[in-house]
Amino acid sequence: MVLAAALFSISAIGSGLAFGAWDLILWRVVGGVGVGAASVIAPAYIAEIAPASIRGRLGSLQQMAIVVGIFIALLSDYFLANVAGGAIEPLWGLQAWRWMFIAEIIPAVAYAAFALTIPESPRFLVANKQDKQARTVLSSVMKSGIDERMKEIRRTVIREEKASLRDMLNSAGKVLPIVWIGIALSVFQQFVGINVIFYYSATLWQAVGFTEEDALTQTVLTSVTNIVVTIIAILLIDKIGRRLLLSIGSAGMAVTLGTMAYILLPRPPRSLTALRSQC
Repeated sequence: MVLAAALFSISAIGSGLAFGAWDLILWRVVGGVGVGAASVIAPAYIAEIAPASIRGRLGSLQQMAIVVGIFIALLSDYFLANVAGGAIEPLWGLQAWRWMFIAEIIPAVAYAAFALTIPESPRFLVANKQDKQARTVLSSVMKSGIDERMKEIRRTVIREEKASLRDMLNSAGKVLPIVWIGIALSVFQQFVGINVIFYYSATLWQAVGFTEEDALTQTVLTSVTNIVVTIIAILLIDKIGRRLLLSIGSAGMAVTLGTMAYILLPRPPRSLTALRSQC
């Protein structure tokens, strides 16, 4: 987590002070590595340290933290653009868009500071023969059932020590269908292009005729909607089930993203007069 925070900070400074497109891409890749690491480490840590009774809710709250973070980031971008009078206008010696990147240092430092205050996960400690420290960590988050939790952790550690790629294959040597389903869900979750909406929504709003200020406002409102729907999902996930909720969300994404793609398609002028006006 501390290393991920360091990558965030490096990316923030590099992106904010970029000289051209190529080094900006480089610094964004560095930030992407940090995001990828944090996206794996944080839910794994939650699963390993949280009591079973609240593990699911804490996992859902991580998603809530992500969408709230997106909202705060967009809100800060809106504020900086408003103060400067535009994203490309000068502000405190630099263009406003550069400060939008540099502002990432604040949450990055906070992330590192909080990461330094938390203990190692009990599973990591057990895997490294530090059972006493693992028991101490568990006693700080659990009132009872510590012995049972220690036994469970030991079983998973022993089982994973014997795990191999063959565990994903059936008797015929082919990859199990459930593995393909898991891979497909992860891949298509990104391939739908929702990250484009998050990262470039202001540009998309301007592409359909909104001013820069209105586009930033719409972006903030979109992120608020994201938070509201995440709350609804947290409330419904244990009532209607994961599969039905996933199906509803997938159908909604198909309709809305398909509609957006249609709206943004370039269209030829409808008449010779329109063509002349464009010329």
